[in-house]
Amino acid sequence: MGSIAIPPSTSSSPRLLVVDDDAEIVAMVSRYFSGHGFEVATAADGAAMRAVIESGSIDVILLDLGLPREDGLELTRYLRERWKGAIIIVTGRGESVDRVVGLELGADDYVTKPFDLRELLARVRSVLRRVQPATDASASAAGEIEFAGFRLASQARRLTGADGKDIPLTTGEFELLQVFLGAPGQVLTRDQLIGRMHGREAGPYDRAIDVQVGRLRRKIEQDPANPELIKSVRGAGYLFAARVNRS
Repeated sequence: MGSIAIPPSTSSSPRLLVVDDDAEIVAMVSRYFSGHGFEVATAADGAAMRAVIESGSIDVILLDLGLPREDGLELTRYLRERWKGAIIIVTGRGESVDRVVGLELGADDYVTKPFDLRELLARVRSVLRRVQPATDASASAAGEIEFAGFRLASQARRLTGADGKDIPLTTGEFELLQVFLGAPGQVLTRDQLIGRMHGREAGPYDRAIDVQVGRLRRKIEQDPANPELIKSVRGAGYLFAARVNRS
């Protein structure tokens, strides 16, 4: 089993788990995030990662894809099936297919090595803002949102269908749906969607939004291959076509 480092939780500081077998990167990230108010736990492989998750509360995981013994993509699948927190893939692999597959499996964002620590911190904080329940007055006033027979309780982060059954959403899917519900009938470009979700611009080969849209369609469309709610606008982006009612 890889090394495990689990600091005792002494405050309400956000808790970050760094899963990477590169000791230098782990030390660098741990120092930087500890200096910015995070409690940091570390794990060098999948077995150690599971032990940390079982031992206490973790808010977000930085998961390296190139781990020994278990592939990071398989660990992403494992986490998304059993864990509700946020996952940011950290990879040194050059092929975009790994990032796309990771997003398909349920990761919320990704960064590539070598990375800038300030950008990584911004990505983590962005994900945490999306994970944490809204507490401001405007969010409280918004109440529940209804569309096409679905009901979304924003503060509870709960989506139910017309049959009353819960529809589980990942952090990225929930945030994307929130963006669409805030702009019904408007064409939103990929840059606009990524900007509102992650606070960054899309790269020339960034398929993150397309992957997230595909996943969300599979959960809310009757026929994801012929979507009626989230429509593609050729050469422009996406349009949320359903009527939205707020209560």
